[in-house]
Amino acid sequence: MAASSTSNVIEFMMFVGRLKQVQRTGWILRGLKNVESVADHMYRMGIMTLFLDPGKTAGINKDKCIKMALVHDMAECIVGDITPWCGISKEEKHQQERDAMDKLCKLAGDQTGQEILELWEEYSQQTTAESKAVKDLDKFDMLLQAFEYEKLLKSPKKLQNFFDNNKGSFNSAEVNNWMEELQNLRTLQRHDEPDGNLPNNGYVKILQE
Repeated sequence: MAASSTSNVIEFMMFVGRLKQVQRTGWILRGLKNVESVADHMYRMGIMTLFLDPGKTAGINKDKCIKMALVHDMAECIVGDITPWCGISKEEKHQQERDAMDKLCKLAGDQTGQEILELWEEYSQQTTAESKAVKDLDKFDMLLQAFEYEKLLKSPKKLQNFFDNNKGSFNSAEVNNWMEELQNLRTLQRHDEPDGNLPNNGYVKILQE
């Protein structure tokens, strides 16, 4: 991996910027419109890592988790958000994403590119405490977003299959506690926020179309 020129760094940043426009496929397949982007998803995951307690989660390196959250879906700026319903095998998905990461990391240069690639590979392999913690956050953010869409659409349990498919799949005691509270909120299915309090952004359009 060679040293990166300034032009390569800018090209890398522009590739990553595409994640702002890559919509999460799972929501689209459920008929939702104007859904969150991959960048939206990774940003909140990055924030979630700040709440991880190393004392409760196998002494994890929180800084490493933040970085891993920011790169775990980076390949999707090139290959898109490939889901199990896209007709692509796990092996082919991984190869497409690995090829994309190789391209991105060459643009990023020796030191930064190598760090990004190692973080991405560690997450993919799911063998370390950090990778498993970030995977928990990946799933929890998806379920939290599902609940938020149910509330916006005023359609309780509309996205129940997301919850069914991930039941009992969390390793972290902290994230399990978050899930318990989220399930309590879903049971109540409160829709007491007036529409006027919602931000005037793409999510509001989900209710309008």
